[in-house]
Amino acid sequence: MLAALTFYSIGVWSERIAGFLRPWHTVMFWIGFVCDTSGTEVMRRMVGGFQLSFHMATGITALVLMLAHAAWATIVLARRDERSIRTFHRISVVVWAIWLVPFVTGIYLGGRAHL
Repeated sequence: MLAALTFYSIGVWSERIAGFLRPWHTVMFWIGFVCDTSGTEVMRRMVGGFQLSFHMATGITALVLMLAHAAWATIVLARRDERSIRTFHRISVVVWAIWLVPFVTGIYLGGRAHL
């Protein structure tokens, strides 16, 4: 999960600072998504499955948003849509902020499990 945070954050904040979307930002989005998906599967196996909860609902939402975000970035670059390339960072920061909710609740829940 830390790899997902690292790659996704690098992609999102580098894009935000640059002010436009570059191909390598999109690569970071995809790597972050793959790391998050892999980490989610590892955690699911560790706890013996999914349990309906706020964490699960926000986690699924975040994964879907990350997938849509990375896919849309890929499409924007493929179309060479200059307007979208320059404004894409607005979407990125929102998706990243939403993604942080299950990340933080996962840390909280993981810490509680060890008390």
